[in-house]
Amino acid sequence: QLQASGGGLVQPGGSLRLSCAASGIIVSRNLMAWYRQAPGKQREFVARIRSSGTADYADSVKGRFTISRDNAKNTVVLQMDSLKPEDTAVYSCYTPVAASWGQGTLVTVSS
Repeated sequence: QLQASGGGLVQPGGSLRLSCAASGIIVSRNLMAWYRQAPGKQREFVARIRSSGTADYADSVKGRFTISRDNAKNTVVLQMDSLKPEDTAVYSCYTPVAASWGQGTLVTVSS
């Protein structure tokens, strides 16, 4: 099971740190990813980190977002800096070995 948290309301240019807690899945051994879905739009890829530790990002967030793992807590973290209004969405974590997406967390970037 996956549970995302850390969302909230932030002003443009601000930062937020999202966490994805995994139960029954060892994050360090699996590909873990973040996706987001804005109102009225399709879900889109944000970032992923492989078991090797290498990471990939969507062009729209490259240089602003950083994905990492906290192996001791078995969580995946998405550090989001220089947030823009277009980053507003429900953010969910994903892994191919999970049975479902799990609950997402809402990020709203607005002044």
